[in-house]
Amino acid sequence: MKNIKRLLAIIVLATMLITLFTGCGAQGTPAASDSPSATTDSKKPGETPAETASGPSGDVTIWYYWETEGHQKALNTLIENFNGSQNSITVQAKYVPFADMKKQLSIGASAGELPDIVILDNPDHASFAAMGIFADITGKFDVSTYYPGPINSCTLDGRLYGVPFGSNCLLLFYNEDMLKAAGQKVPATWDELLEVAKACTTDTVSGFAHCALQNEEGTFNFLPYVWSTGATSYEINTEGGIKALTMVKKLVDSGAMTKEAINWTQGDTMHQFISGNLAMMINGTWQVPTMRETVPDLKWNVAPIPQDKQQASGLGGENFAVISGGNEDAAIEFLKFATEKENCLYMMHAMGYIAPDSTIAEGQFAGDPVYEAFVEEMNYAVARGPLPEWPDISDAISLAFNEVITGASTPEDAAAKAQNTIDGIIGK
Repeated sequence: MKNIKRLLAIIVLATMLITLFTGCGAQGTPAASDSPSATTDSKKPGETPAETASGPSGDVTIWYYWETEGHQKALNTLIENFNGSQNSITVQAKYVPFADMKKQLSIGASAGELPDIVILDNPDHASFAAMGIFADITGKFDVSTYYPGPINSCTLDGRLYGVPFGSNCLLLFYNEDMLKAAGQKVPATWDELLEVAKACTTDTVSGFAHCALQNEEGTFNFLPYVWSTGATSYEINTEGGIKALTMVKKLVDSGAMTKEAINWTQGDTMHQFISGNLAMMINGTWQVPTMRETVPDLKWNVAPIPQDKQQASGLGGENFAVISGGNEDAAIEFLKFATEKENCLYMMHAMGYIAPDSTIAEGQFAGDPVYEAFVEEMNYAVARGPLPEWPDISDAISLAFNEVITGASTPEDAAAKAQNTIDGIIGK
């Protein structure tokens, strides 16, 4: 049975690889150097982790995709603290660009070259768990105090295939001085967003932008438009879905939102904002530490994303997943260390995330109005998926809004094409 399962997994992976290499997508994620503790080593076929009578031991490799230097340094510090706390397990980390993570996992699974732990975007978790890449850690890790949403993203068929790392959501960031100079107030509706963005646009400043890459990052930033209309992620060719695509077209056609956003990661968008090239942006909690450190004198604030019919945001965050057949026991030991309250809070504060463990999250940001606004927005944050086919659905959605932004398709045509793909995936 185990061999049959592995054969099926290889067949699924082969299909996915064909899609990855033939599918569209200028991803636009900039390259970055490996973190100081990074290594190019990964698990080779036939390797078995060493085990001593006293417990797990050996090397553990982590793959992650964070491009922000502060996030990389925080992970390095956590790893160094773990390595220094015992002498049986050595953890190392390797940076893999966000746009390449899914491809590298797929290639690695086929070649037998995978890390022991991967930190990945939570909507992608179910698809890789379904392929048999992730270890079933049910009963090996206590998640009884974690929020249901993050845990659901790690769960497939009632079994636990990972541990939530941290949660986040999206808000509207705005430059207080730019809005004041343009005589504008913080927008609360789509019509107000268009008006304020146009008023703040100059020869050197775009009024508004968000990451619009043709990948999961872009989908994450676009879907709040859809959800705000009352439509779901699977209802793009509907009144709400078409209305969402039309709103993006209005922003771009008016000149208030730059088309360059199709090449910007969320990190790129933040840098445009703090450099004075953007008056407003949609972005997440994780950018706050970098912004406060890099531009302490910049006057900015956050507000709910302007809405159509209802308030909406995206539930983001990453999960830890232990690779099946790797150094599983040693990997779990590291995860237990990483999720201890003190270590978890260190990472959450360094990265601007909300702890997925409710006992740790309580009072995490007391007295900080910016973070408290993000915690409040979690009440309106919608999860993408989780279902194994989500990556393919996300690809269809990101292609739709990308074609609308570039003028390659009308909102109606883009919505119809995306819906056709979505219906074929979910079996309508």
